[in-house]
Amino acid sequence: MELLFRRQDSLYPRRQQGEMMQVQQFQNGQKVQAAAAPVDLESVSYAREGTQVFDTLTLRLDQRRVGIVGRNGSGKSQLARLIAGLAEPEKGSVKVGGVTVASDRKAAISTVGILFQNPDHQIIFPTVGEELTFGLSALGVSKRDARRQAEQMLARFGRQQWFDRSVHGLSQGQRHLVCLMSVLMMAPRVIVLDEPFAGLDMATSIRLGRYLDGLDQGLIHISHDLPALDHYDRIVWLERGAVHMDGTPEQVLPEYQRQMREWGGCDDLADL
Repeated sequence: MELLFRRQDSLYPRRQQGEMMQVQQFQNGQKVQAAAAPVDLESVSYAREGTQVFDTLTLRLDQRRVGIVGRNGSGKSQLARLIAGLAEPEKGSVKVGGVTVASDRKAAISTVGILFQNPDHQIIFPTVGEELTFGLSALGVSKRDARRQAEQMLARFGRQQWFDRSVHGLSQGQRHLVCLMSVLMMAPRVIVLDEPFAGLDMATSIRLGRYLDGLDQGLIHISHDLPALDHYDRIVWLERGAVHMDGTPEQVLPEYQRQMREWGGCDDLADL
């Protein structure tokens, strides 16, 4: 239970509180839509459990739809945590829309939200209504107003009858939808998606993907599902905590697939 509420406080503040190719840089002159808020990582160094994940990483994400690809262990999920303010760099800075997300949590939760791979790692409360209203209540919104906004959010997704429904009686796809609605309740300018479709059946993935594609917010989408990213503005390929390639989907994804097939065809398992 203590761990549960430690995670809760990190998401919502208290009211008073192989041979690699040369990296290709994204060309700012290419025509893409601007993201709702720019994400800036400046000389970021970060280690987790004694392993160095990033060493002076500098990266600016200012497109509306950005995909992040890379092998397991390349730093994708840790990048998501840093952008969402759930982890703090040892050196350097991470800002979203000018907000230092790890230290200014009150401003951060209305600037950036995150959707985890497993909804059970995100859901805290037993009912949908409690889950949706918690963030607003933590910021001082009255219980009545928080409920009204939650009911409006449920109506937006055609789920008006869910307010008093038990979260644990929902399917995994439905719990993912609850997490998405909970994030949207805070009206963030950027949403980080950390493998949101992993483990979902194809129909549910398509349905949730359609919801996400229709959002006005900027999306930073970490995924092994490459077709889900082929219409994005920009793709960043991470390898061992560094940007390996950076460009449009047409530039990056074919080369990424080629390299993965090459590495996958090797018998040497030392680099897994």
